[in-house]
Amino acid sequence: VQLVESGGGLVQPGGSLRLSCAASGFTFSLYTMSWYRQAPGKERELVSGINRYGVRTNYAESVKGRFTISRDNAKNTVYLQMDSLKPEDTAVYYCNGRLLQSYWGQGTQVTVSS
Repeated sequence: VQLVESGGGLVQPGGSLRLSCAASGFTFSLYTMSWYRQAPGKERELVSGINRYGVRTNYAESVKGRFTISRDNAKNTVYLQMDSLKPEDTAVYYCNGRLLQSYWGQGTQVTVSS
């Protein structure tokens, strides 16, 4: 099983990034997929989730209206479009797949700074 995140980096406040998470080794289309983040000194928190069909989504209040989660089951990939980024969005972002088991990626660093 592998979840490989990509797309992180350094961006100025107000900028955008698109994270991708490529999955392999399990039946991706059956799994609820989520993005979590962990800032230095803080606990890991749920950012957004999407159900297996890509119809139902949920977002943390702090990112509503700025982030958009989506998935492509044909490509075994989940995305997180992040717009209007703020310094407080700085964190390591992790991809998670959950059904009976829970799988995690290694994370990708997002830094929002001028």
